[in-house]
Amino acid sequence: MESREERHYKNKVHRVLAHSYTLYLVLFLVGVTLDFVFKVKIFSDSFMVPVGLFFLVFSSLLIIWAQKTGRDLRKFTEKKKEHFRRGPYAYTRFPTQWGLFLLMLGFGIITNAFFVIVSTIMSLLIARLLFVTKHDNILIEKYGEAYKEYKKLVKF
Repeated sequence: MESREERHYKNKVHRVLAHSYTLYLVLFLVGVTLDFVFKVKIFSDSFMVPVGLFFLVFSSLLIIWAQKTGRDLRKFTEKKKEHFRRGPYAYTRFPTQWGLFLLMLGFGIITNAFFVIVSTIMSLLIARLLFVTKHDNILIEKYGEAYKEYKKLVKF
């Protein structure tokens, strides 16, 4: 059973993540709308479709892996930096963010949609500037030195 303090931090982290994911959705919809209106194409041929398909598959697997690994963290009562460096979190602190980015980018490449690709890049940059620092600060407040050490080890 979760303590009141654990629920407090969980709600704060999930709120920041929800805002970040909502940003991706809103900018994706803006990009799709602009592509319907202006129909700007990047590629003259469909040679990039396999790259887009790869991104779609890879990003979906990355998101699933990140979600499963994140749930597994609950098993540990005392958190150490090694507990954070599991699964995709050994390579990046934000695998779901990267997964969403690659998912949208793959869709933009497959559909040859200029504005979807631009909005995807904007989503990543805005999410990094607005939400990553908030997310890190909440986790530092919750886990203290263990998360600080993990953050030093995993920059990306």
